[in-house]
Amino acid sequence: MALRIVFAGTPEFAAIHLQALVNSEHEIVGVYSQPDRPANRGKKLQASPVKEVALAHNLPVFQPLNFRNDEDVATLASLNADVMIVVAYGLILPQRVLDTPKFGCLNVHGSLLPRWRGAAPIQRCIEAGDKVTGITIMQMNAGLDTGDMLSKVTTGIMADDNGGTLHDRLASMGPAALLDTLKQLEAGQLQPEVQNDALANYAHKLSKEEALINWADDAAVLERRIRAFNPFPVAYTLLGDERVRVLNATISDEHSRALPGTIVAVSPQGIDVACGDGVLRLQQIQLAGKKAMQVADVINGQPHLFQPNYLLSSQH
Repeated sequence: MALRIVFAGTPEFAAIHLQALVNSEHEIVGVYSQPDRPANRGKKLQASPVKEVALAHNLPVFQPLNFRNDEDVATLASLNADVMIVVAYGLILPQRVLDTPKFGCLNVHGSLLPRWRGAAPIQRCIEAGDKVTGITIMQMNAGLDTGDMLSKVTTGIMADDNGGTLHDRLASMGPAALLDTLKQLEAGQLQPEVQNDALANYAHKLSKEEALINWADDAAVLERRIRAFNPFPVAYTLLGDERVRVLNATISDEHSRALPGTIVAVSPQGIDVACGDGVLRLQQIQLAGKKAMQVADVINGQPHLFQPNYLLSSQH
């Protein structure tokens, strides 16, 4: 039996799930996405990835600022949906919206609840050093990612995973889990599991401000944060007044008592920088106005740019 589905989502992660629903037997009766936003240097309004998928399949698109207006809720109700699927929509849905579809609203969440609730669970689990994550599909309630869990799929977090690779892997896992959950919903076989609030952490939204590397932190902490923040917001340090983005780094076996932020060695293998504890080896960096490069290539092109004993800054 095909379900009448309303889909709500905004970024690429959500668009992949919408495409899977389009390809399924279910009927998409409406798509909700964030309003078009200015993007790139021209600041032209740009449709979200979800809206682009919807338009490509001639699906009706709705972009309310919120659901505070009775008219917006009435429009949703008029779609007569069996269920609303919410994936990284970016809006808190009020109870009257959650109650509108026959089976309520289901959310595809990019982590294993209740470990990471909030906006950036994929990046925060890498930053925290978690060994496993996954996808949780839950029945939404008025709280922030607090609803009953309906199904989970898991994946290990590899030592070289970054925010981008883990995002892509979870995005590839989510659609199958969602379609399976919808099959259970149709059959009346779902077994909701209440979350343990004591195990929950809040995955704060990523900010460009926190991407500035604080060299007083331990090397292990910085290595994880650099991976977590690639490809956004990308960790960076300051070489004089110039930003140097750091896309990849490893923990060096070397030890140093130098002031945190001090370059202690430069070689084709990387730029070794003293940290609060340990030494971090920068391996892939991006200079202002340049493309990302391996440190060996940067040194070949500008051998005097990075010198031992130079102090990289953690402050603007």
